[in-house]
Amino acid sequence: MERKKLVLVCDFVENILLDGLESLGYSVVYQPQITMPEVFELAEKLSGIVINTRTPVRANLMQKAVNLKWIARLGSGLDIIDLDSAKEHGIKVLNSPEGNANAVAEHVLGMLLNLLRNISKADCEIRSGKWEREANRGRELSAMKIGIIGFGNTGSAFAKVLNGFGCNVLVYDKYKQHYASDFRFVRELNSMEEVLKESDVVSLHLPLTTETFELVNAGFLSLCKKGSIIVNSSRGKMLVVKDLLNSIQMNHIKGACLDVFPNEKINSLSKGEKEDFEELKKNQCVLLSPHIAGWTFESKIKISEILIDKIKSVSE
Repeated sequence: MERKKLVLVCDFVENILLDGLESLGYSVVYQPQITMPEVFELAEKLSGIVINTRTPVRANLMQKAVNLKWIARLGSGLDIIDLDSAKEHGIKVLNSPEGNANAVAEHVLGMLLNLLRNISKADCEIRSGKWEREANRGRELSAMKIGIIGFGNTGSAFAKVLNGFGCNVLVYDKYKQHYASDFRFVRELNSMEEVLKESDVVSLHLPLTTETFELVNAGFLSLCKKGSIIVNSSRGKMLVVKDLLNSIQMNHIKGACLDVFPNEKINSLSKGEKEDFEELKKNQCVLLSPHIAGWTFESKIKISEILIDKIKSVSE
């Protein structure tokens, strides 16, 4: 009898994914809290691996995983996988950006509304006995221009949730043309610079690549409209935190909504990272969340459903 092919699942997933893998004939090792040394111990036996951010798959792991046929990424970001090495070894790379796009869009909208209407600030004040109305007068989305950089799964999902607010939506995607034809309320612009100059809010919806690494730096921010808000729910290393803080301090950028950070291990920050993080925490014009934009019960199910379909297609 032929031994079943082994798949390692390195994060918490829905049963639909585990059951689906078994129905495809795989033997599943479900270890959502596995360490990297333990992954290396199993590597040689693996036909497939299901990963999330805490389990990157680099060239050294692929070299050891001589039987590996596919890598399935829970979510979207492929920056945790050495794509060149995967191609060299003939390993299929799968991800599921469709699964959490709506979750990200709703979270970005929630953060933006929170910041514009001073909700978290007012909540803290009223709990401490302050009743401030005029100081918390907010702004309405309907009067604003919202700029979206990147119009893939999450960028287009964010545009959809904005539709009912009556705001102007401006978009730019370097690698697409006529991509917003199904969105009559969206205006495609010819350059990122145009979006930055016109928008009251700039929301990033891009993968982390060598091209987008530290994209949001002093030069980028200087091109933004005075008083604008920066939203980053993509990858923390796209934004230079110190440059953002300087721009806010100079009253050029009004504020920011940040769900992602250059270093998300907050207990092991460098001295400079700690200083920047403390400044972010103190600033009432900055709203923070711990990389949870795509983290919903619904997206967890959808990601599992999408991935099992893609795994099935490469397992036949």
